[in-house]
Amino acid sequence: MTDVAFEDVDSTLWIRLNRPERMNAFDADMCAKIVDALHNAAGYRSVVITGTGRSFCAGGSLGQLSEPTVKQMRGLYRASLQMFDAIRTCPRPVVAAVNGAAAGGGNELVVACDLAVAARSATFGQTGPRVGSSPVSGATNVMGVQIGEKRAKELALLCRRYSADDAYEMGLVNEVVDDDALTESVRALCKEFELLSPRYLEITKTSSNIWWNSARDSFTNGLGMLIQAIGSEDMIEGAQAFLEKRTPQFPPAE
Repeated sequence: MTDVAFEDVDSTLWIRLNRPERMNAFDADMCAKIVDALHNAAGYRSVVITGTGRSFCAGGSLGQLSEPTVKQMRGLYRASLQMFDAIRTCPRPVVAAVNGAAAGGGNELVVACDLAVAARSATFGQTGPRVGSSPVSGATNVMGVQIGEKRAKELALLCRRYSADDAYEMGLVNEVVDDDALTESVRALCKEFELLSPRYLEITKTSSNIWWNSARDSFTNGLGMLIQAIGSEDMIEGAQAFLEKRTPQFPPAE
């Protein structure tokens, strides 16, 4: 089974995260495949990112975090940021078709995409402080521009779950549709791009990246801090608790 599936649908490239047994959590290899596809997407009119099964994306694979090495974690952090950047610099509009839970880096994946359509059963939220991490690649910076600083901090700090309707009200997604209508609705949206100038869509998208580009230093600074925390008690306990489906017992604040 391939962990990322690609499909040409009319003039759209569909990218499907295909690891349902781990809620489509991505690793560095998956990120690299997606980056390569996005860098070569100029021949399409649009790109769609979605997930297989009941989950959209659970973010970065936490299997590495319970026994982390600096090399592994540097690779995952670097690869995930490269994937988000590739979405933003892709010459074609990138649409998130959120078919299920978008958690942690999966929620940041929605933040990175140009547009997002959610199935009614989809859920959204960050996981950072709950699993021994921090969402520095979109949720602690650009998401505040999209949904407002107070709501963004609520998502990033409290790690709550939100319904698709909540996400729509906040401005995190553009549309909510019935689950069985998601694919058709996203295809209809992509059909609209076929009527528009690819050249001027690219100019418009590139110009619209002003807030993402402004936050770029925040991403690299945040990842630098995360690298310094690799192997910390909090990281290991958070990841192990997640994998064991229990409440984490973090060490006392110093």
